[in-house]
Amino acid sequence: MITAGRGRLVALAAVAVGATVALAGCASGDPLDSASTDDGGSSETLVVGSQDYYSNEIIAEIYAQALEANGHTVDRQFRIGQREVYIPEIESGAIDVFPEYTGNLLQFYVPDTTATTSDDVYAELETSLPEGLRVLEEAPATDQDSYNVTKEFSDANDVTSLADLANVTTPLTLGGNSELATRPYGPDGLKEVYGVDVAFTPIEDSGGPLTLKALEDDQVQIVNIFSANPAIASSDLVTLEDPEGLFLASNVVPVVSDKVTDEIAEVINTVSAALTAEELVALNALSIDEQQSAEQIATDWLAEKSLF
Repeated sequence: MITAGRGRLVALAAVAVGATVALAGCASGDPLDSASTDDGGSSETLVVGSQDYYSNEIIAEIYAQALEANGHTVDRQFRIGQREVYIPEIESGAIDVFPEYTGNLLQFYVPDTTATTSDDVYAELETSLPEGLRVLEEAPATDQDSYNVTKEFSDANDVTSLADLANVTTPLTLGGNSELATRPYGPDGLKEVYGVDVAFTPIEDSGGPLTLKALEDDQVQIVNIFSANPAIASSDLVTLEDPEGLFLASNVVPVVSDKVTDEIAEVINTVSAALTAEELVALNALSIDEQQSAEQIATDWLAEKSLF
């Protein structure tokens, strides 16, 4: 995923969280209760990180609350920044649990991968991570890069797929976070895969209001917006089909350190199994449309799913 902001990870500080209170609400038959210990919790603090992206923060908060409900102390290190910033922290062991996206993470480590489907991407990703890291089970939820145009542009130019862009005779400008300029699916990828030439304008809000305004004002004609962004539907945008697989399938997947035991992994895998694509869009809408906090969204979702 492409995320806004490049803030440096602050010095990690162990933050004690009230796991005992959360434990009191857990039933003995709770599938998430398997990671609890006889002494009331884990002796080690688990550092949970997130990208500087509201949707990713919501998922990280869900992980964190589920872990706390099972007796683990969690240190939240959220809104870190781009993959280039947080990956070294994950590789160093400074972060133990991080929600990632299979396709984009695979392309980070294997830029020339030929995998495109969900199963193939996940299978290759499992063997491509550095020593000391692994991915847990991927969620049904996806949140992948996608190129979008306005309905007016689509109708006027008869464009419904990336391949159709080659037939547009007017100049095209692609808008997205600055790192999109060098991503495999950025301007060079469009040229290589679809024969489409585009200029590029950086817009640093991960498909947010600035991106939408630039598109509506025709400052850019194509924008990169993550597929779980509810603004795609609410703004009546057209997501361009990708018949040649420029974008890899990107399911939500936790990346974890060696500190994550099988019991801890079971907690996170239970969460992942319950997170669908439709639900992720709905959770994101609570953040965008209702301005709910990641903490509140995560608490309500876990309660609704009876996960603790």
